Amino acid sequence: MRVWLPACILGGWTLLALGAYLLPLTPNLIHLEQILTPPGQGAWLGYDDLGRDIIPRLLVGAQTSLLVALWVVGLSSLLGTLIGTVSAYQGGLWDKVLVQLVDIFLAFPGILLAIALAGLLGAGIGNVIIALTTVGWVGYARLSRAQVLSLKHREHVMAAQALGSGKLRIMTRHLLPLMAAPLIIEATFGIAAVVIAEAGLSFLGLGVQPPEASWGAMIRDGTRYMLVAPHLVLAPGVAIFAVVVSVNLLGDRLRDILDSRTITNKDRNP
Repeated sequence: MRVWLPACILGGWTLLALGAYLLPLTPNLIHLEQILTPPGQGAWLGYDDLGRDIIPRLLVGAQTSLLVALWVVGLSSLLGTLIGTVSAYQGGLWDKVLVQLVDIFLAFPGILLAIALAGLLGAGIGNVIIALTTVGWVGYARLSRAQVLSLKHREHVMAAQALGSGKLRIMTRHLLPLMAAPLIIEATFGIAAVVIAEAGLSFLGLGVQPPEASWGAMIRDGTRYMLVAPHLVLAPGVAIFAVVVSVNLLGDRLRDILDSRTITNKDRNP
């Protein structure tokens, strides 16, 4: 599949999510005479079990998934990179504590831990962000720790230490730029994982609450009418599938580009 197609899908997802703030949408407007009406000329995606137009609810769901993905990936990458970088560079007790903490988190399946945290915190989009961030920082911490352990003994880092550069300057000026490529790739794949996790939590009733729209909640509400109104599940299901596949394809392409640049730089500077 060409790169332009997943890029267009993700661009459309972003534009629709941002447009939901500006467009005069009425996702909760009920038309009793249109209950479970299939897609047609009046509504391209049909109506749900309460007579609400699926298109505006799908747009609001796109807004919800994008908001959660950006917040969770941003906070997780920032927190995980900070913890992993400082721990690996400091070494000693700090590094041992981080390794044990990461092992504890990895002992539980991520989604189950997120479900438990969301259940303890209560339903709501803010608590979903907190629960997924609590689980998501571990991957970035492991990656940044491994990168720092392989980079901190390089010649340019040792030279900076010999010249009296402080630890903060070394980490920000000499380590983080070299770690940026793998962290960006990890964040790209993290977006797809967060979209699925948010949909899963909303499907279980731990995400956004009615009458607010979410792709996972729309699938949950539509499962009761699969035989008579399959469009209730197909619309949000296809949206989740398209976004997740597009993110993964672009992530693979980005990894290939960054890996090829890394190999080229190594060939030029043996």
